[in-house]
Formats: sequence, C-alpha cells, structure tokens
Amino acid sequence: MKKYLHIPWIFALMLLLSFAAADFYSSMTKVDYLEASKTLKFTTKLNTAHISDAIKINPNTAGFEAEVKKYVNNNFDLYVNGGAKKLTFTGSQVNGESVWVYFEASGITDISTIRIKNTILLSAFPKQFNLVNIAYKGNQKTMNFQRGKEVNEVSF
Repeated sequence: MKKYLHIPWIFALMLLLSFAAADFYSSMTKVDYLEASKTLKFTTKLNTAHISDAIKINPNTAGFEAEVKKYVNNNFDLYVNGGAKKLTFTGSQVNGESVWVYFEASGITDISTIRIKNTILLSAFPKQFNLVNIAYKGNQKTMNFQRGKEVNEVSF
C-alpha cells in the first residue's frame, strides 16, 4: 500500500509541469471616451517578448517604438458609426514584461456603434486572444478577438 501513496503526487507534478510549459498569448486594450476633447483614448498592454518576436526587433533598441507604431497601425482599425477613423500613435513604454502602447482617435462627437478590427499578434501566435474594454458615457462594453474572429462591433 505504501508504494501507491506516491502516485497521486506524480500525477499532480505532471499536471503542474504541463501548465508551466504553456505560454499564454493575450493583449488588453482599454478605450476611454473623453467628452471634453471628443477623443477616444486607447491604452494597449502587450507582452514584451511576444511583440518583440512579432516585429523582429529588440525592445531595448532605438527603433523599437517606431516599429511598434507601424505594427499597431497595420493591425488595429477603428470604425465609429460606420466611418473609418484615423488612429494617432501617442507613444509607447516598455515596462519589464509589458509594453504599453498609447494611441487615440479625435473628432468623435457621438457614438452609436464602434467596430474594431484587431489582428494584433494573431498571425504570430495562433492562440492569441485580444480583449478590448470600451467606456463611453457611463457604459462599458467588451470585445474579444482571436483567429477567425478579427472584427467585432458594439452598439451604445
């Protein structure tokens, strides 16, 4: 009987190690509407290693921010009330394991629908999951993006 007591521990250790080897691929974007300036402000959090792998540049180099800007512009589209909106990159910041990317869309007076195409890291990582939380005049909406579901729309 004593020789069987270690079997549950072996299974528990195997289960724990199987989770340790799995990488979790995700990004999170927070969108806030600033009524005074009629602007949608976007703050996106990315994993530093993942975005660095996708754009093929070291995050500690001088050209990293420019490449992140180009990457986000090519992989994030915004439509408000059916019309395409220009996104303006306002900066980025590497903070250890995270890269924070800031951009905005101005001249937005009223919102009835927001449609977003978000393909950030989807081509680099098949299991990538992107989450977008939108706050507009006291309302909260959440969008999810993954391969096969790159476009999402919410109504206010």
